[in-house]
This record gives sequence, C-alpha cells and structure tokens, in this order.
Amino acid sequence: MLSAQTVAAGAFTPSPNVSPQVGGDPSFYKMLPAFCRVVAEATPSADSSIKIEVWMPANDENGGGWNGKLQGRGNGGFAGEISYQQLGTGVSQGYAMAGTDTGHSGTAVEASWALGHPEKVADFGYRGIHEMTRVAKAAVKAYYGKDTQHAYFWGCSNGGRQALMEAQRFPEDYDGILAGAPANYWTHLLTKALADAQATTLDTASYIPPSKLPAIARAVNAACDAQDGVSDGIVSDPKKCHFDPAALLCKEGDSEKCLTTAQATALKKLYEGPNDAKGRKIFPGYVSGAEEGPGGWETWITGPAPGKSLLFAFAGGYFPNFVYGKADWNYKDASVDQSMKAADERTAKTLNATEPNLKAFKARGGKLILYHGWNDAAISALNTINYYNDVVSKMGVRQSETFARLYMVPGMQHCSGGPGTDSFGQGAADARDAQHNVETALEQWVEKGIAPNAIVATKYQGRDASTGVKMTRPLCPYPQIAKYKGTGDTNDADNFVCTAESK
Repeated sequence: MLSAQTVAAGAFTPSPNVSPQVGGDPSFYKMLPAFCRVVAEATPSADSSIKIEVWMPANDENGGGWNGKLQGRGNGGFAGEISYQQLGTGVSQGYAMAGTDTGHSGTAVEASWALGHPEKVADFGYRGIHEMTRVAKAAVKAYYGKDTQHAYFWGCSNGGRQALMEAQRFPEDYDGILAGAPANYWTHLLTKALADAQATTLDTASYIPPSKLPAIARAVNAACDAQDGVSDGIVSDPKKCHFDPAALLCKEGDSEKCLTTAQATALKKLYEGPNDAKGRKIFPGYVSGAEEGPGGWETWITGPAPGKSLLFAFAGGYFPNFVYGKADWNYKDASVDQSMKAADERTAKTLNATEPNLKAFKARGGKLILYHGWNDAAISALNTINYYNDVVSKMGVRQSETFARLYMVPGMQHCSGGPGTDSFGQGAADARDAQHNVETALEQWVEKGIAPNAIVATKYQGRDASTGVKMTRPLCPYPQIAKYKGTGDTNDADNFVCTAESK
C-alpha cells in the first residue's frame, strides 16, 4: 500500500494529467461524499507495477454510507489509466470501488509499453484485474472490519474482455459480472482490423471516404429498416439484412451517392470479415446499419482519412509491440494469415477470454450478463453471439439459463451512442430499478435469485436523463427479439413484446 487517506466531501481533485474520457467534468467531484482513498501497487513479477485505487464510502455515525458491496471496473483499449469518474460514480451510490491501470501508464491507444515487456502484457491480459480485486477486498476488510457481502465487476470493450477473463480464470473473484461488447477474441479482433486496414488502404482506390458513408447508410436502411415493422432508422435484426454493396455501384461517374468498383469490393470485405488460408472465418464481419454518425465507421473503421481510424491505431499498436517485438513493423507488408498465427501463438493464452466452460463460475453461484450493441463499429456484435452460443453449447441450454444472459441492443454503437436506445444501467445516470437498470438486475439475480427478463432501455433527447426521454424499447434475453405489436407509439417500450427469434 502506498497511501490511505480520508477525502472530505467534494474535496477530490483528479490529476491534471488524466485524460478527459476517464477524468470527466471536474465539477462532478464537488458532489462526491466523503470517502477513504487507498492507493496501492501490486508487483506479481519483477517487471510489474500495477497501480490500484480503492475508494470506500465513509460511514457516518449511523453506519450509513457503504452498501456492503464491492464493484470492480474495467478499462477500455490498451488501458493505462484509472477512471476516477467511474470510481466517484460508484462511491456516490454506496459502493466500495476498485480501479487499476493494469500495470502501465498511458492513454487507451498507446501500446509501446508492451514492447519487450512480456510480464506487463500478462498484467494487462489478466493479472492486473485479479490483483486489483485481491487488494480491494483486503482494503475493504481493513477499513470496515468485515468482508464484502457481494462483489461485482463490469466493463465494456476491453473491459468486457476483462470481465470474461475474470469469470474464466478467477471464478471466485466476483459474484456477478457484467460484460459489454467484449473484446474477448483479442487476437482475431485485431487480425480483422489488420485485414480491414489492408482492404481499404493498400489500393488507394479502395478507400471509402466519410462523405460516402451517408449514402451507404441510406441504402442499408432502404433495404432493411422496415423489416421489423417499424421504419425508424434502426435495423433491429441485422442478421436478416442482406444488403449488397453492388447496389451502390456508380453508373454515371463517381460521386458521394455511389461507390466505385474498388470501394464496393472493399465494403463487401468489411461486411463479410476475413478468412484464413483454409477458408475459416477469422472474425465476424460488421453487420449492416452501423455505418453513419459519430461513433460509426468513420471513427472506428474507415477513418476521416486513410490510416486514421481507431482500429487502424489499435492494430498498429498491437502487432509491433505485443506480437512481433518490432517497432518498425509495417502493416502493408504483413500477411493476414501469418499475423493471425503469430498473434495466437504468442499472445492468445494471455489476452483471449474465449473459454466457454464456466462451470467453476456457475458452481460458486456466479451470474453473468453480456450485452452488445448491434450498431457497434468497433467489435462485430456477432462475436458476442458466437461466444454466448459456445457457452450454451458447452454448458447446455438449461444450465446456461441458470447463470448467463445475453442482451443485444438494436441501434446502439460501441458501449453507448447510436440511433437506438443506449441507456439501461451501463451508464451513470440511469434509473436504479431492475427493470430499467442491468446492473441492478444483475444484483437482484445474485442476491435474490430473480433472473432478469426484458430490460427497458432508454434513448434520451440529449446526453442524459435531464434532457428528457426520446424513446424506450425492451431489450430481450437472446435469442428473443423485441417485436412491435402493430399499434401504439413506436417510441414506447410497452408497445413491443419479446418473442422467439424468427429464422
């Protein structure tokens, strides 16, 4: 332990070096209650330096403050920072909170720390979260004089991968786990990012500029939006959307409203996903309907210019620093098949969380909820369905239903955002009841044995509840889907019913 101090109500100030996405609005901290802040470092190897923070609500004279629960939070991207905003949000709700940088410092898109540091890669891969949990439970017992009643973990993206890694490797750590848009098939996810980078940039004629994405989105919606009985700019079941990029081929010269032959070929590759040398799918392609808007393809896949997307940056950080140990690695010269093999051989055991046998987690009473936005432009939503189906296949349908649920979110992008409902308790300002809050639903499942059914998700007019409600929709336990009843306001969840998925 490096330090332990009591922070007075409203007195915490995050370091000015913290990036905005984990620091948030400075005024947020003025509203926090008093808490005990423990700063620690774990060193499971000679090259480890895992920074950990545990924030614990200060009990008042009546014993109020702490709700008896511990909540561990995950990281996005390559990690490297502790999210003070997440810790503060949890503390204000009565939780003891734990966060970690997973063993290195830097922003979520930096990966140079991994070059020549296999122990740091292991800390990032699985040890960091486990060490954080161990330290947090010890800190809670020391501060409150008793163990946590229940421990929960939740994260999205890499945090979703961390969540599944905990269920698989350390089933005793948490009673309930919430895994959003998990990057659990890490080696193949970033192999796909490499394949996509080559498909859209090796031939300059293949690049799809941001100016053409609206035309693609319009064509997809024209082909598939009304399939669910509601025309609302949301493709509710993209698996049934069979949009052919050839439909957009330019007939009277190139323009923003059409695609050249090279661009249509590249788009088809993005939708289909790459295959290995034996014709096996490396990673699922992107589903139709997620192309346009902030947080869409321009952000993640195609970029504002060639080679400027986030997935391009992640692949360009992962392969030279994690896989090949060569800072001068060039994606243009890489074989996708050989890169996949090298990634699997050197990092799969450390980074992938794809084990479907969750018997140990289930046996100790653990509950797992997965969720994924259909409009995710960072990680194909089909990957999470594949993993869930693997669990069901391995564990059996009836056994799986006793401890695992998957919720697909129509119209939601990566972790949040998009045209669909994207607030259901995975954010900070949502309602706290189990019907509208997936975190509360998870706790109710763990603590009272009440399994979650449909969860009502909300789309706000603006960033949060203060801006008013634009739309509500039910999220159904997969493989059920929400079907419009045929009458009533399509912006009201009451007018939809969860039904078995039609083939």
